[in-house]
Amino acid sequence: FADAELQNRAWLASRPGWWDTMIGPGKALDTSRYCVICSNVLGSCYGTTGPVSTDPATGQPYALSFPVVTIGDWVRLQERLVTHLGIDKLLAVVGGSLGGQQAIEWALAYPERLRSSIVLASSPRLSAQGLAFNAVARHAIRTDPNFRDGLYNGGSAPDKGLGVARMIGHITYLSELAMERKFGRRLRDREELGFHFDVDFEVESYLLHQARTFGERFDANSYLYITKAMDYSDAAVWGDGDLAAAAARARCAWLVTSFSSDWLYTPQSTREWVNALCANRLPVTAVNIESSYGHDAFLLEVSTLSRLLADFLRGVAES
Repeated sequence: FADAELQNRAWLASRPGWWDTMIGPGKALDTSRYCVICSNVLGSCYGTTGPVSTDPATGQPYALSFPVVTIGDWVRLQERLVTHLGIDKLLAVVGGSLGGQQAIEWALAYPERLRSSIVLASSPRLSAQGLAFNAVARHAIRTDPNFRDGLYNGGSAPDKGLGVARMIGHITYLSELAMERKFGRRLRDREELGFHFDVDFEVESYLLHQARTFGERFDANSYLYITKAMDYSDAAVWGDGDLAAAAARARCAWLVTSFSSDWLYTPQSTREWVNALCANRLPVTAVNIESSYGHDAFLLEVSTLSRLLADFLRGVAES
C-alpha cells in the first residue's frame, strides 16, 4: 500500500492537473490575481488519510475499517484548512461534478465564509441512474477474487474489478454523440469482423486502455469510499428534505452551469437547484451550455467556461 501511494504521487507529479487549462496566470482562475487553494479529499489515495493509510492501532492499512466519509466531512476538513491558513472569507468555491456537490455543501454549511459558489456539471444529488452505475462499479471491485474483503495488502490488488469500474465510469462521462464521433464502429487492427472475444472495435480498445492505466494509479478501496460519498450527498437534508428550504441557508452569489448532453448530472437536475435558489431570491447566473461532450464537457469546453468564470469572478470581486 505504501508503494502504491508513492506511485500515485509520482504519477500526479508527472502530469498537468485536470484543470491546467483553467488555472494559472491569465487563465479563468487567474493565479496572478487570485490565490487558488486545492486540497485532496479524505478517503482518497493521493495524500490525505484514506484506506491506504496506516492505522496506528494495528500498523496495517485501514482498508475497509476506515470510517465512512461524506462530502460534508470533506467540506468540514476544507474549512479547517482555510481557517488554519487565516482566511476569514473566500471569494469563491469552485467545483465540477463531485466538486460541484462540494461547492453546494460549502454554501450551506458555511454560508458566512464565502462570497460566491460556482457549480459546474453538478446537482444537489445524484440521480437513480447515477446511483445504479456506481453500484455496478463497486460490485465489480468487490467480486474481484483479489479483493479479499479489502485486505489485499501485500498481495495482488483487485485491478480487474477496478478496471471494470473505470470502464463503466468512462461510459457515463461521454455522450452518445461524442462516442460516435470519437469511435463510431471503427475496427481496431483488423479489416473485417470475425467471431471471437478479443477486441473488435476502437471503443473496446479505448475502454480497456482506461482500465489498465487506472489500476496503476488508484486504489480500489478508495474508489469504494469516494463513490459512496457521492451517493450519500443530498443538499435537501439541510432543509429536512425540502430543497428550497435548504437553499435558504445560502448567502452568496451563484454561477451554475449544466451541459446539454450530460446524462450523469443532467440539465434538468441542475435546474432543480437553480429553481431552489431563485425561490429564495438569491443572485444566480444559470447557463446551460450546448455541448456534445457529455459530462466531460466541464473539462473540455474551456473557451466558454473561461469567459463565464473570469467575468463572474471579476464581478464578485468588484462588487
